[in-house]
Amino acid sequence: MNMNAGLEVLLAEPRGFCAGVDRAIEIVERALAKFGAPIYVRHEIVHNTYVVNDLKAKGAVFIEDLDDVPVGATLVFSAHGVSRAVQQEAAARSFRIFDATCPLVTKVHVEVAKLAKEGYEFIMIGHKGHPEVEGTMGQLDSGIHLVEDVHDVARIQPTQTAKLAVVTQTTLSVDDAAAIAVAIKTRFPNVREPKQQDICYATQNRQDAVKLMSPQVDVVVVVGSPTSSNSNRLAEVARKLGTPGYMVDSADELQPQWFQGSTRVGLTAGASAPEILVTQVLARLKALGAVSVQRMPGDPESVKFPLPKGLRPDQNEEI
Repeated sequence: MNMNAGLEVLLAEPRGFCAGVDRAIEIVERALAKFGAPIYVRHEIVHNTYVVNDLKAKGAVFIEDLDDVPVGATLVFSAHGVSRAVQQEAAARSFRIFDATCPLVTKVHVEVAKLAKEGYEFIMIGHKGHPEVEGTMGQLDSGIHLVEDVHDVARIQPTQTAKLAVVTQTTLSVDDAAAIAVAIKTRFPNVREPKQQDICYATQNRQDAVKLMSPQVDVVVVVGSPTSSNSNRLAEVARKLGTPGYMVDSADELQPQWFQGSTRVGLTAGASAPEILVTQVLARLKALGAVSVQRMPGDPESVKFPLPKGLRPDQNEEI
């Protein structure tokens, strides 16, 4: 007997893959098609178990250390970006390199390089140890101070305050980042803020959809891997609004007790989670008693990023 007879599912819009993730996966797949396996990828191309396993099966080899890449091999940098040191080391080893760094992360790297030349120091809002943060902080040898929360703002000691700029990891909670930015501005009133916030359009849109959805449902399920920053933030956004939020890497992680006494469940997916996982979660929810699926109204995203030279479908140029 189904204990959730009549359970309704509300599907968030937008959800799932963003343009940067689409592009990163396509870079690995095109490199495999053009040059054959193995293609080496520094760090998980995107933070999703399914995607990584799928590419492994096609011949991608995921490494953290460039020592594990043979001379002359093809190497792809993950969507999260890399430090200058990694770029320089890779170039020195004569790998064939394709950079799958999301263009919105590259934009932050370019800003850091430009302002550093003008004598700026930086405060970076982000999660310590996240590869995107390591990549952005690694654009400079020094002068970037990481803050993870409001308390960190009081602790940092820049060498000067006349030229200070804020940069942000692209996959943070919009609200948390805004609160930290206020604390920074309070302590350093003349700090330079980015013209356009660094948190990316996809992170923002998925969080906005969850904010809209949470009050309409009893439970929110986020499809995403534990390492995915933007997926974790989606579950957090729901919880902050008082709706239980659970994150699952796959359909078999769904627990029937989460839905006991519920009539509506909200379903979304992080920017690195493929739609096939959403389909499988929906099938599992139906097995648990869900009878209808309703899509939230939402604007489809039309952002598309070009592929790097040498992997574009309309070009067969030599590299």
